[in-house]
Amino acid sequence: MLSCLSKMIAEGRRAGVWFACGVSLLLAACATGSNPRDPWEDANRKVLVFNQKVDAWVLKPVAQGYDAVAPTPVRIGVSNVFSNVEDVWIGINNLLQGKPAASANDFGRFAINLTLGIFGVFDVASEMGLDKHDEDFGQTLGVWGVKDGPFVMLPFFGPRTLRDSGALVVDTLANPLSYIPAIPVRNVSRGLKLISERADLLSAEKALDDAALDYYSYLRDFYLNRRKSQIRDGRRVRDEDEQSRAEQPTVIVFNAQDKDVELGRSRLLFVELERKVLAAGVLQQSELASDVPAPTTEAI
Repeated sequence: MLSCLSKMIAEGRRAGVWFACGVSLLLAACATGSNPRDPWEDANRKVLVFNQKVDAWVLKPVAQGYDAVAPTPVRIGVSNVFSNVEDVWIGINNLLQGKPAASANDFGRFAINLTLGIFGVFDVASEMGLDKHDEDFGQTLGVWGVKDGPFVMLPFFGPRTLRDSGALVVDTLANPLSYIPAIPVRNVSRGLKLISERADLLSAEKALDDAALDYYSYLRDFYLNRRKSQIRDGRRVRDEDEQSRAEQPTVIVFNAQDKDVELGRSRLLFVELERKVLAAGVLQQSELASDVPAPTTEAI
């Protein structure tokens, strides 16, 4: 039964990648709407309703059954195995983004957990101080300067941007699970991974439902801000802009024929000093603020 269900989910997910990308291209041809970041809002909301029904009828019940039957150590071990497999592609993306140290960390995590962690069942690498990263090809494209494009809600896959929709194909093809030679094992692995990921979200969905007056808008803004934070590795744009302005030298041009040149110089220097003091205060307040960016739909 589990093998049959996993095969259906895995095959449907693979077909869904191409279907979802086709939907995003179709939406691109008929963009309407007042929000430049979400010109396909009407269609996106309908896709969200579809995804919620699929989740309520299929994924969530299966995940709840898995959560109820499987002991906690088993669920954690299964999640760790798939997380360890992902470290390979994460390491490649970090390398493509010009972060060799982070890439070495990812490949080191994979090797340690594969051996000392017994095929990734135990996350020994984290205990040794090797942090878990979260990278994908969409982030790599963002680091390379590819604009994110409009927001799109994909069938089965949920919130994406136009850039991330295209990157989804690469991420799927690069997944090591795609190259398991035994088709039944490959399908069961994909299905189990999906069920495990959905089970991990059971405790978080109630908080999301309670926090959102408009579930769609909340989900869209959260996703867009999270992607911006991921691409910048958590750096805050506001802090970088303030730092840049604070460090930028000021060029003051004086008119040699101005009789009040010395008085003007004194006043301008005082204003410049005051501006730097204020900028420093803003930076200190920003350092005390949360790392989570304020909700915005500003383009990357």
